[in-house]
Parts: sequence; C-alpha cells; structure tokens
Amino acid sequence: MNSNRVIVAMSGGVDSSVAAALLHQQGYEVIGITMKTWGFMEVGGAPKHESGCCSLDAIFDAKSVANKFGIPHYTVDFTKAFEKEVIENFVDEYLNGRTPNPCVVCNRKIKWEELLKKADSLDAKYVATGHYAMVDYNEQLNRYTLKYSKDAKKDQTYALWGLTQESLSRTIFPLGHLTKNEVRQIADRLELKTANKPDSQEICFVADDNYERFLRERVPDVIDKIEHGEIVYHGEVIGEHKGIPFYTVGQRRGLGLALGKPVYVKEIDTNSNRVILGDKEELLGEEVTAVDINYVSKSSLKKGDFVSAKIRYADRAASAVVLYSDQNKIKIKFSEPKNAVTPGQSLVIYDEQGYVLAGGVITKEN
Repeated sequence: MNSNRVIVAMSGGVDSSVAAALLHQQGYEVIGITMKTWGFMEVGGAPKHESGCCSLDAIFDAKSVANKFGIPHYTVDFTKAFEKEVIENFVDEYLNGRTPNPCVVCNRKIKWEELLKKADSLDAKYVATGHYAMVDYNEQLNRYTLKYSKDAKKDQTYALWGLTQESLSRTIFPLGHLTKNEVRQIADRLELKTANKPDSQEICFVADDNYERFLRERVPDVIDKIEHGEIVYHGEVIGEHKGIPFYTVGQRRGLGLALGKPVYVKEIDTNSNRVILGDKEELLGEEVTAVDINYVSKSSLKKGDFVSAKIRYADRAASAVVLYSDQNKIKIKFSEPKNAVTPGQSLVIYDEQGYVLAGGVITKEN
C-alpha cells in the first residue's frame, strides 16, 4: 500500500479544498474524491437553485480546485450505501421516537468505511477530510487518539466519535492545527474558487430543514398508519399529537397548544403513544446513559473517572463523573444539570486535555 498516496474527500467547500491543497504542497500524491450520496430528486425539498455537498455546483467546485493543482479527481457514487446506512437509520430513529444524528453515522459508515474501500482499490494508505480535529498515535496506550482542534468554535470531534482504531490509523486531518479564519486566508492566498464559499448548514439531505416533510414523502404508507395520541401536561391530557415521529425532546414550537406560557416536550413515550410536556426547568437532568459505545483515545473508562462531556453538537463540554461503564454502555452524572437530554443524540466524553475518550448514543435509561 502506497504510504505517500492519500484520498481526499472533496465536498466542494473551502475546508476540503484547503485540505487537498495543503497535502499536495506537503508532497503527498493526492487523489480527490467527491462522494455522491444523494440527489434532490430522491430526497425532495430542493431549493430553487440546487446547492450543497451533492449538487453539480459542489462537484464542479471540487474539480476546479483539483485541476488547479493537477490533482486527479473522481466523483464516486455512494448513494446505495448512504441510503442503507444513513437515510434508513434516520427514518427508523424518528419512527421510534428518537432524534437521530445522521452525521455521526455518515462519518463512520460512509466517509470512512466506504472511502477506505475506495482507497484500498487505489492503493492509497490514507484518507483525509476537511474536518476540524486532530489525530495522533499514543505509543504508551498503543492507540490512535482523537483530539479537539485548534479552533474550538469549529471543532468537529463530536461527530467523529464513531471512528474505529483502524479508521483513525489511516486518517489525516490537515486542518486540525488551523482556525477557520486561517483556512480562508490560505484559500484566498491560493486563489481557490471556494475561498469565500459559505459553510453548509443543517442535515445535508434535508435541504429545507423540514424533517416532517421528508418523512411524509419518504415513507408515506408508514406515516399514514401512524396513530395520533395524547399530549399530556402534569398528568392531564391537554391535546392530541399528530404522530410520535414529528416530535423531539426539548421542542417548544409547533405543538399547536395555547397554554399562556411556553411548554416543552419532556418525554416521548412510545409504549403509551404519548407526548409528555413539561416546563423548562423539568427538562433539566444530571444523569445520561449511552449505548453502542465506541472507545476512542482510551480502551475503557471506570466508575469514578472525572471527565467532560457533550450531549449535542453545539453543547459546551461540561464536567461529569462516570457512574458505570462497560464495552456496551456508559452512564455519567454531570456536575450541573443539562437541558433536554435527547434519546438518539450522541454523548461524547473527553478528558481535560480535549481527547475524545468515548462516545455513544443516548438512550432513555437515565
């Protein structure tokens, strides 16, 4: 396997463009790959002008950057794998009353596992992306580690906790030691077409950010059979919900109720088909349990370990203590209550130096 050859996932954005340019300057034999994972015709919700990571504009922008440096560039169709691993999981999670994090699934199953298969076919040892994160090898622990990037505001380790040791061993993050401003300055200096391109937002395959529309169009037969149920507030039935998939813990808008004060979705009870509401302070909780654990920079945690943790992408890592851990489940207790702990989202655990220790999927067992 050629240790000087690297596959760069080029989305057509400024980050992956600079990642490819930097690796090229460092002497790597770079091959640009743009992954076609979905199309607007399949997922709906297309804006008037198609844009985003799988649009023709994105593919052309990536190719333009590759051509500037004489880098080979290919567009690879991963739509079948993306459909199976990401979109089907996304739909199933909502149908079961959980709020999924498709970026975590996509990173592990598509951007790494599928891309590494492509790297193997091209005799390339490494894959690289424009993520803001750092990977290294700890000889003492005999493990590859994942660490916070220099730019705390852009750090993306929360969505990378699912990467295996095998994946990390073949990963390069060229932007980990840079800030977003520095990346744009490099792009300007290199006169890249993508230098001033805005960052992508929301879930890529739900371009209009309308999850209800997506679910209704995706599985209309299933949605049509979903039963309405009771909305309960402080033990009293105060209304009827339109179906459990259309609610998420912490939701305030779109409840169709007028109680004279804001109320929030506190719990989604799939067994009784109820949406349970509460006041804002009732959403606070200290204990969080996660399953489907992946240990990253350490091979295990133990009861009593002091850590930091996040329960959503935009969350602030807060101090916590491990109450229980094994290879399949971790339970922690935060030093201060967290708002709206949401089943289906990720719990990501760090040490005081910013290394990702482990991650998992939050479950209702708290």
